[in-house]
Amino acid sequence: MREWTSLGPLAATTLTVVAAVALAGCATPVKDERMRAGTTTAAEVQQYYGPPTRVWPEADGGQTLEYATQPFGRTCYMVRLDAQARLVSVVDGLSPASRARIVPGLTYEQVTRMLGQERKRMFFKLSGEDVWDWSIEPEMNGYLLRFNVHFKQGVVVRTSQSVVYPDRRFLWDD
Repeated sequence: MREWTSLGPLAATTLTVVAAVALAGCATPVKDERMRAGTTTAAEVQQYYGPPTRVWPEADGGQTLEYATQPFGRTCYMVRLDAQARLVSVVDGLSPASRARIVPGLTYEQVTRMLGQERKRMFFKLSGEDVWDWSIEPEMNGYLLRFNVHFKQGVVVRTSQSVVYPDRRFLWDD
């Protein structure tokens, strides 16, 4: 029997990707009858969904628990709690409606608070753009889709989407 570490590089990478995708689903909040706005507590949310990837303080004394699934997942649930640590709402930061809120002029922090942890950051020297991307739900079967936010001097200048074709997945994920 061969150990997974002695497998070829493609097989080891495939095993790693499969494991990461499976684990990413473990901390993914979904609409659940047990989670009710106004009655579910922060402790119950974390007991059910696990620890958040990040906690954002809110001006009203509440907080938002971020459940990011990047680089392989396609959601980022933002669980909003009020000042009494009770559930207010659950929003997927990578939904089409959430992505539509990314407009020119927003800062790095504002974008991260809306979309959650990015998959990757790249700086393009010639254009002077810092481009962050997130894996999102594909619109076409078999393809990966990425949502890109282009920053210049720390503010959003535009957004775009990229298609990653199946035979190019590992080349684009480096």
